[in-house]
Amino acid sequence: MANHYFNSDDLKKFPGISEFQEKLGKKFFDYYGEVFSEGALTIREKSLIAIAVAHTIQCPYCIDAFTDNSLQNGSDEEEMMEAVHVAAAIRSGASLVYSVQMMNKIKKTTM
Repeated sequence: MANHYFNSDDLKKFPGISEFQEKLGKKFFDYYGEVFSEGALTIREKSLIAIAVAHTIQCPYCIDAFTDNSLQNGSDEEEMMEAVHVAAAIRSGASLVYSVQMMNKIKKTTM
């Protein structure tokens, strides 16, 4: 079996991140738990946001976890892929908006 930097089995070890710093780990998990509890947004909606963000930051652990979480909370494949496309559109738009800076520079330099 080939070794990979990202090992899906490591996701199961996530609860153990408090091992070397229990106080901060507990604070993180308290916060994390509160963020993903029902609020103004449903747990299902939060999970869809999380799957989109996971793709944007390219975290394979998050993609694994929130794919499962989204399915468990009633999202289907079409909704999840649409959420990923929303994230992709925002990410590409954020890159493209910087072209205005390039165009400004070109106009200043050549005109």
